[in-house]
Amino acid sequence: MTSLPPGANEDTPVFVISVAAQLSGLHAQTLRSYDRQGLVSPGRTPGGGRRYSLRDIALLREVQRLSQEAGVNLAGIKRIIDLENEVDALRETVAHLTEQLAAAYAAAEQAAATIHKSYRHDLVPLRQQTALVVWRPPKRG
Repeated sequence: MTSLPPGANEDTPVFVISVAAQLSGLHAQTLRSYDRQGLVSPGRTPGGGRRYSLRDIALLREVQRLSQEAGVNLAGIKRIIDLENEVDALRETVAHLTEQLAAAYAAAEQAAATIHKSYRHDLVPLRQQTALVVWRPPKRG
């Protein structure tokens, strides 16, 4: 694992193209081509220079693996990457909605508990009694 500057994480663009090429095992021109095709989108410096993150390096390696080992063309690889990104976004949405649903359930249970606490306990329900009444019409007479 390559060490990162303090405060940086795997998404921080820190590697210049020559270092990224060396870390990924690809030629710098290949990295430029992948950037133009939208396969890997590195960060940019204010001057326009490419800066790659560890996540970008891993993605470059995956592009190379899919191309060389699985025989997938670059258009197919782009589609795979796009679909994986979409799945990741959907997973985040599901996790967010699951959290919201759990919070709503908790709030509903809290509200129900508050209502139950407000019940008057000095009232006692009466059992209803039934009676049979025979109705007889008045005699006419």
